[in-house]
Amino acid sequence: MTTLADFTATTLSGTEQPLAEHLGAVVLVVNTASRCGLTPQYAGLQELHERYRDQGLTVLGFPCDQFMHQEPGTAAEIAEFCEVTYGVTFPMFAKIDVNGEGAHPLYRWLTGAHGDVPAGEIEWNFGKFLLGRDGTVLRRYAPSVEPADVAGDVEEALAAEG
Repeated sequence: MTTLADFTATTLSGTEQPLAEHLGAVVLVVNTASRCGLTPQYAGLQELHERYRDQGLTVLGFPCDQFMHQEPGTAAEIAEFCEVTYGVTFPMFAKIDVNGEGAHPLYRWLTGAHGDVPAGEIEWNFGKFLLGRDGTVLRRYAPSVEPADVAGDVEEALAAEG
């Protein structure tokens, strides 16, 4: 069975990272953008990260420029924006595509079938996937779902698998 551990991604600093490093954590994967009406969700994602990281939550941010060119920046510009504007300390990765032929393999897997979790393309920036400690997909959230609104599911995943 495919899990998060089967993928690698390039960090904003250019380092290739095996996502297997996050096995054992509950992971929230989010496609992000710096110039979107939903960009303030960075603050909520950072709050989730700070609130639950000691219990085993990791937030992973994947910038994407596929939705109305709302992430035009370079890796350095994205890193600076996230750090300065929202104090982001969770791992951020290099800009990727989340839909279509050029979609990152992680997103081709995430948007596939996972039991009761709906499959299908990413609708917009800030789509979210909650993964269990074993690297499997537990839930999917629409972009409009605020990070605070997934806290209950995060707590359940941390408790159930901790």
